[in-house]
Amino acid sequence: MSKHTGAGGSLQADALGTFDSVVMAVAGCGPAYTIAGTFPALIAAVGVAGPAVLLYCALPVLGIALAFRHLGRLDPNAGASYAWVGRSLHPSLGFLSGWALVVSATVFMASTALPAGVATLSLFGSGAAAAGHTALATAVGAAWFLLMAGVVMYGARISAHAQTVITGTQLVLLLAFAIAALSKDGNVADFSPSWFGFSHFDGQHHFVSGALIAVFAYWGWDVTGNLGEETRSGRRSSGFGGVIGVVTCFALFVVFTISVNILVGTDVVRQNPESFLTVLGDAIWPGWGGRLLVLAVLLSTVATLETTLIQATRTLFAMGRDRTLHPAFGRIHPRRQTPWTATVVVAGVALAFTIAVNTGSGAGSGSGARLLAAAVSGVGLLICFYYALAAFSAVLVHRRQLFASARNLLLIGLWPLGGGLFMVWIFIQSVTELNAPALGIGLGALVLGVVPMLRSRRRGLSYYEPVPLDPERARAVDASYGVTDLDPSRRSGSGRPEELLTDF
Repeated sequence: MSKHTGAGGSLQADALGTFDSVVMAVAGCGPAYTIAGTFPALIAAVGVAGPAVLLYCALPVLGIALAFRHLGRLDPNAGASYAWVGRSLHPSLGFLSGWALVVSATVFMASTALPAGVATLSLFGSGAAAAGHTALATAVGAAWFLLMAGVVMYGARISAHAQTVITGTQLVLLLAFAIAALSKDGNVADFSPSWFGFSHFDGQHHFVSGALIAVFAYWGWDVTGNLGEETRSGRRSSGFGGVIGVVTCFALFVVFTISVNILVGTDVVRQNPESFLTVLGDAIWPGWGGRLLVLAVLLSTVATLETTLIQATRTLFAMGRDRTLHPAFGRIHPRRQTPWTATVVVAGVALAFTIAVNTGSGAGSGSGARLLAAAVSGVGLLICFYYALAAFSAVLVHRRQLFASARNLLLIGLWPLGGGLFMVWIFIQSVTELNAPALGIGLGALVLGVVPMLRSRRRGLSYYEPVPLDPERARAVDASYGVTDLDPSRRSGSGRPEELLTDF
């Protein structure tokens, strides 16, 4: 079983509250960054049917969020799916879940640094310089990344304060644009309900291709699971932020896809994938709307860098603590109580990847951009992999409670199960459609993870002899104020017994 303390110390308990968890979830999805960076690919894949893909993918993703919520109530753990899958399905699958998340986060951070630099230069009137000098944009993006790494290393509390300011400003800007877009004359008349149907999917526009992009768009809310050990009343509030984050981002995503369809058209996005948001902003608020949207993208990019780094470092910390990876990853800063070794390593690898891809010999010819695009598609496979395993884990662990009520059956059983099956379907379908580089990165990362997994398994670690997650046992321990092998810090801050199996 994964302990919550170790030779290297423990994470800072009670550093975050429920509100902080919600902010982290929204920031993890990075709504403005996703709109700018992901929507061109989504629209290229499905055309005007973007709202349909976002809706039909939000439903299964909400099922995954519910699975994270119920698992986090049993075991608030920095490793999240790594720990839960290992204790419910199989330790090897748990290891690969953690490995998939770390690889996904590292690749994503490498692909995000350059857009952060481009947005910064564009905001200050240097868009041409950003387009013509990749090295300059990369350097600016790297500076932002290093700043966020410093914030993450400083502590969870300061990270939450920074996210409240950054994400709050971003949401105000996006909501203002959303309201303005929906309020423009003639917009209601131009809306078509068919955008939420399947009539627009044909030989050119494929639902599966769009669904993989949409799953990637929603990714990031699960950072709240990795912060369970650092959140007050970890069991009570576990996963709540993730559910709210998915719903919030779905609403924003749908409004902006509808606005694109009405105000600028999908052809404009296809022809100007890097600047369509400026065009959309000017269509909503002529003259200065485009620059405000660029500001929102910059804030979102910076916020997403921070939450993604948190996910990777907390997962690595849990794996180091269990010694399934090098125990150095489990070291905690003695004063800040943050996993400083994991932070330094992840930041270093992501920055090296960023510099190599964006300033290497192939950067000018576009091969670097193609490699990053393939990497993002490969990350989508990894996300589907560990999301599905977490969903199946939740259903398996709570199988005896599913028929206690119709709401339990829906919210703890059928919805998470449907989400997991959807992820498996998208994974299988995508394998047949993705190009070789994307498959090499996605599937290759999983195969590569088998090597350290087998090495740690041969060492006979206690992680490979887990104590299964048991809701009834956890309830009994919690009722007696939990001083056995469930960590006492998992009790609520008030010291009162928690209700582990609520309907939501």
